[in-house]
Amino acid sequence: MSEHLQSWREGAARTAIVGFVESVTTGHDAVPSEQRIAVFDNDGTLWTEKPMPTQLHYIVEQWAAAARADPALAAQQPYKAAVDRDFAWLGGAIDKHYAGDDSDLHTLIGALVRTTVNLSVDDYQAAVEAFYRDARHLTLARAYPTVVYQPMVELLRYLEANGFTCYIVSGGDRDFMRPMTVDAYGIPPERVIGSAVGLHYDTTTNDVRYGEHFDFFDDGPEKPLRIWTRIGRRPLLAAGNSNGDIPMLRYVQKHPRSLSLVVHHDDDTGRGDAPYDKGAETVLGEAGTSGFTRVSVKDDWASVFAP
Repeated sequence: MSEHLQSWREGAARTAIVGFVESVTTGHDAVPSEQRIAVFDNDGTLWTEKPMPTQLHYIVEQWAAAARADPALAAQQPYKAAVDRDFAWLGGAIDKHYAGDDSDLHTLIGALVRTTVNLSVDDYQAAVEAFYRDARHLTLARAYPTVVYQPMVELLRYLEANGFTCYIVSGGDRDFMRPMTVDAYGIPPERVIGSAVGLHYDTTTNDVRYGEHFDFFDDGPEKPLRIWTRIGRRPLLAAGNSNGDIPMLRYVQKHPRSLSLVVHHDDDTGRGDAPYDKGAETVLGEAGTSGFTRVSVKDDWASVFAP
């Protein structure tokens, strides 16, 4: 294990991870490798999500361009927030969702769908790849591929070295994540589960294109449903960081041998991951009583990002 988890400090979280992996991979009652499934949230769990999720940054640029082309849009949300660079309103819509208020989220989703109507999946992938190549994190001024949490990447490699198959299960757009998951996490696109816009097949051009309706939002109780429909097994390990991850964290606990990790953004050391609890108050409050293992960014991680 010396080559793994090098960015993890000795402590309760690291001990829980190592003990769990050893318990399910060794001895006469080891869990068969095909049943060793681990699922990870993305935003805030595998990479940064503040001041807003990466996908929202991408969409904001699309909305701002749309408002420039049609000035009438600039008077209505979320285009107004995009033009004004009102990141507080945009990020607040996500925080309100985690607090149970989806009024602004519905506004965001409606505008999100309009950005891709009738666009082919190939053209969308090319646009997203260009964004990952050129855009910079809004506060860290670093390329997005460099704001991946190094300790979590090490955890992925540690699990894989012990026969686990790892999946991403995120509220983010499935097709937005797919172009970056191999390079960032070593996870192929077929193991990315996320929210999705409806699709249709264009028989004239033989392309798969996006439709006019949102298909599903992969958050909260939707996550266990998507895990089952896509994987067909109950995972042994789940990692998340927000209230929307609670059903997924509880879902794995039904397995008699499981581990549920909650990343707590409590880092105030100036290493780049500013502390915040908003949107995670419930999951953090339940960590002690629900059997979730809390992972402190401040105390459990020796470093946050790769050099």
